Amino acid sequence: MHILLREKHGLEETATAEDLGQSPADLVVLSFADSDLGAFAAGWRAGRADLPTLRLANLQRLQHPLSVDLYLEKTLSHAKGILIRLLGGLDYWRYGIEQVRALAAAKGIALAIVPGDGRADPRLDEASNVPVSTLRRLQALCDTGGALAAQGALAQLALASGLWAVPVLGVKALPRHGFYPGDPAGCPVEAPAPGDPPRALVVLYRAFVAAADTAPVDALMAALSARGFCTVGVFVGSLKEAETRAWLRDRLAVVQPDVIVNVTAFSARGADGSPLDAADAPVLQVALAGSSREAWEEAERGLSPPDLAIHVVLPEIDGRIFAGVVSFKAQEAPDPDLGFSRVVHVPHDERISAVADRARAWAALRRKPRAERKLALVLSAYPGRDDQIAHAVGLDAPESAIAVLGFLEAAGWTVTSKPATHAALIDELLAEQITWPLADYEAALQRLPAALRDELFAQWGPPESDPAVRNGLVHFKAQKYGHVIVAAQPDRGSRAERTAEYHDPRRPPRHAFVAFYLWLREVAGIDALVHMGAHGTLEWLPGKSVALSGACWPDALLGATPVAYPFIVNDPGEAATAKRRLGAITIGHMTPPQRRGPLPEGLHTVERLLDEYSNADGLDPRRRERLAKTIVEAAQDTGLDRDSGLVPDMPARDAVVKLDAFVCDVKATLFSDGLHVFGRTPNLPETDKTFAAMPFGACAATERDGLLAALDGKFVTPGPAGSPWRGRRDVLPTGRNLFAVDPRAVPSRAADLQGETLADALLTRHLQDHGDYPRSVVVDLWGSATMRTAGEEFSMALRLIGVTPTWDDTSDRVSGFEILPLAKLGRPRVDVTLRISGLFRDVFPTLPVLFEQATEALAQRDEPADENPFVIGSDPRVFGPAPGGYGVGVAETVDALTDDTLAAAAEAWLAGSAYAYGRAGGVLSRDALEKRAGSADAFVHTQDLPETDLLMAPDYAAHEAGFSAAAKRLGGTPTLYHADSARADAPRMRTLTEEIARVVRGRAANPRWISGQMRHGFRGAAEIAWTLDQMALFAHLAGAVESHHLDLYWDATLGDDDVCRFLDAANPRAAEAMRARFRQLVEAGYWTTRRNSVIDTIADSSAAKPPARTGTNA
Repeated sequence: MHILLREKHGLEETATAEDLGQSPADLVVLSFADSDLGAFAAGWRAGRADLPTLRLANLQRLQHPLSVDLYLEKTLSHAKGILIRLLGGLDYWRYGIEQVRALAAAKGIALAIVPGDGRADPRLDEASNVPVSTLRRLQALCDTGGALAAQGALAQLALASGLWAVPVLGVKALPRHGFYPGDPAGCPVEAPAPGDPPRALVVLYRAFVAAADTAPVDALMAALSARGFCTVGVFVGSLKEAETRAWLRDRLAVVQPDVIVNVTAFSARGADGSPLDAADAPVLQVALAGSSREAWEEAERGLSPPDLAIHVVLPEIDGRIFAGVVSFKAQEAPDPDLGFSRVVHVPHDERISAVADRARAWAALRRKPRAERKLALVLSAYPGRDDQIAHAVGLDAPESAIAVLGFLEAAGWTVTSKPATHAALIDELLAEQITWPLADYEAALQRLPAALRDELFAQWGPPESDPAVRNGLVHFKAQKYGHVIVAAQPDRGSRAERTAEYHDPRRPPRHAFVAFYLWLREVAGIDALVHMGAHGTLEWLPGKSVALSGACWPDALLGATPVAYPFIVNDPGEAATAKRRLGAITIGHMTPPQRRGPLPEGLHTVERLLDEYSNADGLDPRRRERLAKTIVEAAQDTGLDRDSGLVPDMPARDAVVKLDAFVCDVKATLFSDGLHVFGRTPNLPETDKTFAAMPFGACAATERDGLLAALDGKFVTPGPAGSPWRGRRDVLPTGRNLFAVDPRAVPSRAADLQGETLADALLTRHLQDHGDYPRSVVVDLWGSATMRTAGEEFSMALRLIGVTPTWDDTSDRVSGFEILPLAKLGRPRVDVTLRISGLFRDVFPTLPVLFEQATEALAQRDEPADENPFVIGSDPRVFGPAPGGYGVGVAETVDALTDDTLAAAAEAWLAGSAYAYGRAGGVLSRDALEKRAGSADAFVHTQDLPETDLLMAPDYAAHEAGFSAAAKRLGGTPTLYHADSARADAPRMRTLTEEIARVVRGRAANPRWISGQMRHGFRGAAEIAWTLDQMALFAHLAGAVESHHLDLYWDATLGDDDVCRFLDAANPRAAEAMRARFRQLVEAGYWTTRRNSVIDTIADSSAAKPPARTGTNA
């Protein structure tokens, strides 16, 4: 019998070990809450003559096991009584509880452990050793809060410890909820009357009041009152307590606030929603940071992972709008009698002012009549080409703008002279008829922080050098329609500088971009801004990831402007960036309808032969052999053999199996039937069963209602984000304020199981392709995908190295990991390198640390190096962009298909991935990256969305083909895998070439997909051209596009007379861009066509200039 050693590690091991150095005392009180410790300090000082000696410590400083061991040895082992008030349950300090419990039992120390949230916790009762009556009394006094209650608790603990103390009588409990300041029971206002000033409600924790730690709240209430608000404060023990919820709902009916500023943390959402919902007003969430002001000022990420979770992520579940950080922790002078320095919240005046301004803007929007409100409706200009203007993922943004103008007008907004069609709108935007005098812009610039002005001029020079500045005027792609401005967001940089600007996270936007937002605020005087579709570039400008300062570009340009942001419902990650950096209400919109098309014509013969082969089973073997050869020959005629991964000398029977699998994949391919139009029900074929269960009509209605509610300054109901086509029907109906997942619960238990399946699929496929397991694999991780799948891809990486997560028993939050022994694993461990996106880094800051911790633990295992590559060295294994940076900048380097742009793309991927992440959090480690990228056997990117594919956006080519170019430059020849997990029950591991072949045949060259795009005029033509751009990227950077794929796409687009006429009419710039792109592909040798008509067509277009206008909607 062999014992398998399964080794477990907790996340607390990643904390910094610390020796608190406290001398012993009779009593010790421990808590995560500084307000608790402050109250105990004040209580002990008030009654010190009648109390034993005391030591206080924050559990946050005792996270590392070594810190616990030292504290037990030097302080706790000499105590007579220990009181621990624990937030979050036993699992939040499991190691500490186990050790303290053992110490108390061994030395006869009185131990009382009480929950910090007022709720019963049997596990904490069991870990205590004082009588239950004493435990309940201590819990009641701790829940009461304040110095006098803390003094009473210390006396109770002393008596339970066999020490002398004078009991404290007459402890008056602060109510669980009430008004602040003044009489907790007395509402300071009556129901509002017409003409009354706007009202702001500030919600704070009762613990702040009990601990006299209310400076940020006092400053915030004063700032609101100074802006004309009638400000009312209420304190609560918790927004989850039933009595408090009922009390608060009743009081909201009287107060009737125009805006709520919430200073409590976490989510309060229950089956009946949140108690704050009853106000039907925007709820601004602020953070009281647990870090120092200095730490915030220096940190690119803004908030620590715990602060991000409790002050930002979880409140989003309630539909709250993140308004920023308002205070930081600071230590008071140390008290030598307690060995303790009280930590208090210190307000940040500039950030409090910014929050108060934001509250005033939302209240003003709410109170202003619709006919008087001014709105900017902004469309994206990415990627800075006129043929692609108004791009948005899955959305016809120009037609959506027409739709929004229509229902705004119907709702009473002042909308005049609106364009009849989206084609007319595009023409008017491209005419650049709105201008701003350069002198006025230069004057407005003086109101920006000096540091930002210096950055702007250092990067871009004087405003006159900007292409949008002509004849002393700044020109905008914008048009006024009554009180609504529709505009295309200026490109954040010049096309010539695009590569550099995407590499540099601190590179400011150009003058035209800055001028546009200053003009909207200072000249147009907008009351709100709507950005139409995913996504723009404002939220990606330099600055902190979250909890921005006034010196962060998004904050400086947007100011307090309310933002509503229609966002595709399946993209939680990028929606979260808009929420957290712009304070936006992200209103989820439906994806385009998904459907399957008819089998492409080129596959009909092969499919018929495959059916005949299948039916011949059991008949003459020679006939089946002849059929198999015929099938392979037919496949060779159309390039299907290469698409299916057939190789020379492959047995015919094996070839037939691979061909059959590929044909089935193509037949099963889902694709978008056109684009979504915000607030509209799509025109759907009644016979297609794919659409039957999707409530398109309900989604259209709730999208309109959600946007109108946001623009009325009302509460927008929150809703989850995810793919409705991957089983997430809970995201429907759309039109709700999107929220994401708790990063502390990623990977989930279900994701871990799916990660095991994905890992097995990769290993099996590599074994089939190469006869061995991969030794080294690069796993590409994106933030949005990880949010949608709850960490399936990250779990795959853990499973490859032979590790699985562990979770808290009560919360399902990840608590650590377990190392699987080699005997259990049944194979060598794979040396995995993670390439994480900037969004992944921001949203999941603890996962790189966990992965680093796991590889370090593996390096300590007594296992042979040929089965555990981690024992050889502990180089960094998690890489990503520079702190504060996003993307890799690969696609932006390829304006031509030349050797120079191939080299530039390889350099872009390496430069954009060269920072190592883990405990250090973003250290330049280019040599380590090159070592790992150059030696990788395989690269894998996982795609979970059924409604998109790798030819629909440049991100796939940037990451997958960009890595290929980088690895080739370093001398590597990795196999590129594209894992398709769109069907969670049946994931497929394909090579990159196979995946492109499937997409080209199943979607891109499918007449049904093209006809769907043709219904959308300008944007449909842009999407058709966009697919060709992605094919060119994959061909150039990875050699993953075959010449016959380009034949297929030419025949389906410019080679089809009807489609060609549509492109020329609806978006002639896109049509010309396609001809130019096909010409580049021929000249670069990626497309070999012998058809003279094709060559003549693209040659004739080489001298043509794009027309000045778009033409009419086809």
